[in-house]
Amino acid sequence: MEPPVRILHVHSTFSLGGKEARAVRLMNAFGDRARHSILSAMPGRLSARDAIDPAVSVDFPDDAPPLTGPPTPARLFRLSRYMRRFDLVLTYNWGAFDMVMAANLFGGAPLIHHEDGFNEDEAKALKSRRNIYRRIGLRGALRLVVPSRTLERIARNAWGQMPARIVRIPNGIPVERFARPPEPGAIPGFERRPGEVVVGTVAGLRKVKNLPRLVRAFAKLPVANSRLVIVGEGPESEAIAAEARARGVADRVLMPGFVADPARYMGQFDIFALSSDSEQFPISLVEAMAAGLPAAATDVGDVGAIVSDDNRPLIVRAGDEAAFAAALASLAERPDLRRAIGLANREMTAANYDERRMIDRYARLYGEAIGRPRAFSVSPALVSPV
Repeated sequence: MEPPVRILHVHSTFSLGGKEARAVRLMNAFGDRARHSILSAMPGRLSARDAIDPAVSVDFPDDAPPLTGPPTPARLFRLSRYMRRFDLVLTYNWGAFDMVMAANLFGGAPLIHHEDGFNEDEAKALKSRRNIYRRIGLRGALRLVVPSRTLERIARNAWGQMPARIVRIPNGIPVERFARPPEPGAIPGFERRPGEVVVGTVAGLRKVKNLPRLVRAFAKLPVANSRLVIVGEGPESEAIAAEARARGVADRVLMPGFVADPARYMGQFDIFALSSDSEQFPISLVEAMAAGLPAAATDVGDVGAIVSDDNRPLIVRAGDEAAFAAALASLAERPDLRRAIGLANREMTAANYDERRMIDRYARLYGEAIGRPRAFSVSPALVSPV
C-alpha cells in the first residue's frame, strides 16, 4: 500500500464557510489516504477544524513563514522552501495567494489554486493590481479550480488563463441528508411557534453578505407572525443587530452564532434568503434547496442558474432592495408557492448537485497532479459529509 499523500492546505481563513466545508468534506472522504496540514492567513479563524472527522490525520503547524505581509523575495522564497515538505499544495482564495506567487517564482510542490469568490473589497469590481498579480502568480499553479461559470469567465478574461488550465467543479452536498426531517432543538434558542413563517439564512457575518439588507426586507414583511434566523459568526454581528433594533424587529431576529451541520436544522426554515453583494456558487443556497426550501436571493454569481426555473423570478438585482423585499414578501404570504418552488428546488439538487460527483472529480484532479491518479479514489459508501 502506498503511503498517505502529504497535503498542505493554505486558506485565507479556516472559519466554517462554503469553501472550508467543501475542503473538510474532501478530507473526510479521502480518509487515511492523506495527511493534512492546514495554514490560515487568519490564524485565530479555525472553526472548520471541528467538522473534520477525528480519524483524519490533520495538524495546524505553527512553523510556517507568514502568509501575509509585503511580498518580498525573501518571504516568498521561505514559503517556497516550506511547501517542498509536501506532496501537494492546495491554496484557496486571495488570502493564500502569496503561496501561489512563491511557487511561480521559486518552485515547490505541485500546487492547485481554488477561487471561490471575493470579499467586500472586490464585491463590486475587481482590483486591477490584484488581477496583474493573479495573471503572474497563476503561472505557478498546475490548475485553477472554480465552482461557477462566472468565475470561469473572470479567470479567462481578467486573469488571462487558458481554458485548458481552468477546471470548473460545481459544489456538491450530501443531498439525501437534507431531505430528512430537521432535528428539534438543533438551533440553540429556537423553537417553532404555531403558524409562524420562518425566514432563515446561513452565512458568515461579513459585509459582503449584506445581512442588514435582509433585516430591512424582513422588517417590511406583511406577515406579523414571522421570524428571521441568521446562523453564522463574524465581524458584522453587531451591525446586523443594530439594524434589527433600528427597524423595530430585534425581538423577531435570532442570531444563534455558528451552528454546525446545516442538514440538522435547515428544514426548520420556511424560506431561505440570500442578500449578498457577491457570491459565486453558494453552498448554503444548494443546501436550502435540498431541504425543499424556496429562495429569495440577489442575482450574484451563478445564483440564477443554480435555482430551479420556478424559483428564478425571485432572484433579483443586488442593488434593488424593493424587489428583494417584494420577493421575500411573496413567499411569506403564499404557502402554496413555497411548497411548489421548494419541491422544484429539491428535484434540481438531486439531479445536479450531489456531492459524490464532486468528490470524484476532485479525487481525480488531485491524483493526476501528483502522478498517482487513483491515490484518492473513494467508495461512495465512505463519503463522510460535514
